Amino acid sequence: MISALITSGTPPDQLYQAWLRNEFELITSVAQLDEVKRVLARPKFQKYVDADEAAEMVAAISQRAIILGDIVIEKRSPDPDDDAILAIAVAAGADLIVSGDKNDMLALREVEGIPIRTPRNALVFTLGSRQ
Repeated sequence: MISALITSGTPPDQLYQAWLRNEFELITSVAQLDEVKRVLARPKFQKYVDADEAAEMVAAISQRAIILGDIVIEKRSPDPDDDAILAIAVAAGADLIVSGDKNDMLALREVEGIPIRTPRNALVFTLGSRQ
């Protein structure tokens, strides 16, 4: 989601815009939303991301996404930070996990039958029949 704010017109931005048009559901957690807020507040991101657009994104996620509360987090990824994202997807029975993390998330390829795809591949998966 943060990548969508950095460069418009890219696959992450296209997915974000499709979500805003209600073309699919976004599932997240309270903890992940808090993490997005923390990351967007970092000085290194503030020079790339418009503060108003970041606030709009956080508000949209808060109001429109399916936000899970407590979830059971199991060790599934070499990166412990990814385990929460994977747990969200499993708990919600997601159709797809989207990540740009080639070293850890994408290397898993899937978790409990849920495919993990790049934003570009997710566009085909999510919107392919409408393009």
